This record gives sequence, structure tokens and C-alpha cells, in this order.
Amino acid sequence: MSSSNNQASKKLGFGSVYLLGVNSVIGSGAFLLVQTIYGYMDLSSVFVIIAAAVCVTMVALCFADLAGRFTGPDAAWIHTAKAYGKFTGYEVGIFIWFLGVCTIAAETVAFFITLKSFFPIFNNAKICFWSEVAMVVLFGIINLFGQSLVKWVNNISSGAKMSIIILFIVIAAFYLHSQDFHPLITAAATASAGGFFHQFGMAFSDVFYMFTGFNFIPILASQMDHPEKNVPRVLIVVMVSCTVLYVLMALFAIGILGPSIVHYSLPVAVALRAAVGTWGYVVIIIGMLISIFGVAFAISFSAPLQLASLADPTHGFLPAGLTRKNRFGSPWASVVVTTVIAAVLVSQSYLALVNMLVFASFVQYVPSILSVIHFKRTNEYPSTGFQLKGGYIIPILALIVSAYMMFQFDLETFAIGICVAIVAGLVFFINKPIEKHHQKKLAAK
Repeated sequence: MSSSNNQASKKLGFGSVYLLGVNSVIGSGAFLLVQTIYGYMDLSSVFVIIAAAVCVTMVALCFADLAGRFTGPDAAWIHTAKAYGKFTGYEVGIFIWFLGVCTIAAETVAFFITLKSFFPIFNNAKICFWSEVAMVVLFGIINLFGQSLVKWVNNISSGAKMSIIILFIVIAAFYLHSQDFHPLITAAATASAGGFFHQFGMAFSDVFYMFTGFNFIPILASQMDHPEKNVPRVLIVVMVSCTVLYVLMALFAIGILGPSIVHYSLPVAVALRAAVGTWGYVVIIIGMLISIFGVAFAISFSAPLQLASLADPTHGFLPAGLTRKNRFGSPWASVVVTTVIAAVLVSQSYLALVNMLVFASFVQYVPSILSVIHFKRTNEYPSTGFQLKGGYIIPILALIVSAYMMFQFDLETFAIGICVAIVAGLVFFINKPIEKHHQKKLAAK
């Protein structure tokens, strides 16, 4: 078999990238935030999920358009560099990577929050912390063995997760109580116009977290067959699939527990226990653990690729040593850096990590949407795959939603984001002359 055939056989197919995409999106939020959203908007929380899905899909369509214009491991940020300069593109790339690191940490913390329902020993803060660190390190070790092992583990975790979610939906459909589908909207939201917008905004922010992760799919472009066509398709199919599953899970959990859902930290598991007994609770908890593990694992694979793409010598944004690969083809230096920082971040609370990663998402969304508008206006880099229809309508709507969401963050989250941007900028300007000197030495040889 030729080397080109060997390369082709190592590519991730549509199905594998679809599962990676679903794993990147469906995580702890699907199981841990239903009662929080219901607390803000009662049964209308289901409509908030749909509204958020429509808004996030508009952003995803912009990413799909860009995926048709750019491919490769740096496709997730290179469009911003082409439209608005290298430094701007670099900063977006850093925040994409930071989003991945925060996601790994947040899902790891959520994993042990869920595990406490089975093993109270994890209520001990020190034991819990070092177990979280060990789990992050495990992800790093697995990634050092390259994409073959990653693909195998991901397919198993994705398949198990989807099976558990579908099992819940099928069983719960037979135990719904019509009286639990009220009130349609919470009294706090109808007290005044400000009350409604406040309640909606709080619920909307939480739901947005449930959809973060889709933007890592373009990072896998270099690992796919025919990325210019498959990346946009995967993005759209993943968003539709996740929306349907989220709506059904929330609707059926509410249909079983009703208003009492706000009293449970694990509402989906409690709902199935109320329907069929303890075995249902155990099955859902296992499914939650698999789901949360799967998200953290999928992102632990894509985040180092993002860091390595920023360090590629053709860009020279970060030290070239971050691109070094072992014999399994894994960028081991980037894996190590990502793992170490994620291990440090697990010391933070789940909600703090959620705020940081949602903020990092929108730092990426805004320049990406502006890039779509730029390329539509200039006709640069024509698409070879998916082309966004409707002129500027979808990008402008996506931009309005993103701008609205940016005003929902607190000052602490903004401060952390500014610190990340400043540190990234310092690394950029310190590394720039070093890379130039290195390039001159190579040219002299």
C-alpha cells in the first residue's frame, strides 16, 4: 500500500467527526442546567432552548461558511488573520485554545460533582482536587498516543452517551404528567418588562453554554476527508441533533418532575428514578459520567492541535517547539502545555469555569462573524464548499446576538479575559524577534 493510501486511511471520516462534534457539544450542561433554566422561565425554558439553538446555529452557519473558504488545523482562526491582520487572528486563536482548556477543566470538575452521588469520598476537597488533576493528566497521556486511540475511545464514549440519552427520552415519554406542564412562564418574569428580559437573559446565557463546543469542529479539518465539504455538513448536522436532544430531555424531565425540578441538582437522573425506580437513576448517572468524560476527552484532543497550529513556523506566533510531534504523530509539547494549565484550572469552581469558557467563545464568535461579512464584501477566498445564502442577513443577526451576550458577563470575567489577551500579546511580541532570528539562521545554512 502506498504512503498516500496510508495517509488516507488515517483520516477521520464524516461519522467519526460527527461523533467528536456531538461529544464536544453535549456535556454537563445537558444534565446539570435543566433545573436552573426552569427556575428562570418555567415551561418556557424549552422555548429558550429553541431560541438559543436558532441563534447559535446562525453563528455556526458563519463558521460553516468560513470552513468552506479555509481548511487545515489553523482554519479556526486564520480567517480572522486574513481579514483583520495577523495579531488579531493570533489573539482569536489563543482564545479558542483557552476555551478548550477551560472546557477540559469545567467538564472534569462536573465529572466529579456527578461522581459524588455514588462515592461520597469525593466530598473531601483534597481527594477531589487530586482526582481531577489525575483525570486531566490521563487525557494528556491518551492524546500522546495519537489520533488512532483517540478515535477508538471517542467512538465508544459517544455511542454510549447517545444510547443513554435516547433511552431516557424513550422511557420518559411514557411517564409524563400533563399537569406538570405549567406554569408556562414564571411569575417573576411577568411582574414587569424588566423582569421578563432579566429572567430570559439569565436563562439564555446558561443555554448558550450548552451549545459551546461546535467551534472546535473546524480545528479537525486537517484530520478529515474532503474538509471543505464535510466540515460545514458536520457543523449543521451536529447543531440540529443537539437541539432536538436538548429540547426532548428538558421537556420530558419537566413532564415527570414538574415545578419540583428546581430542587434537584441532577434533574434528569431524578426524573428517571421517579419514573422507573433506582435502576433508572443509576443508568442516567452512568450516562452523565460517560457524556461529561466524552466532552472533556474530545476537547483534550482538539485543543493541543489549536496551540500547535499557532506555533507552526509558517506563522511563528508561538515557540516552534510546540509543534514537535512524537512517533505517534501527536504534538506532544502542545499536549503537555494544555494538560498542565487545565490541571491548574480544575482548582476553580464549575460556574467560574463556565463563565470563562462562554466568554472565550464570544471573543472568537465576533471576529469570525465579522470575517464572513468582510469576505462577502471583498469576494476574497471564494468558498469551495458550503456558501452562506441571504447576503449579510445571517451574519448581522449573529453579530447582534453575540454583542447582546457579551453584555451579560460580570466584571470579573471581563478582567480574566483581558489578562489572557495581555499575556498572549506579550508572548507574541517576545517570540517574534526570536523566530525572525531563527529563520535567518536557517536561511544562512
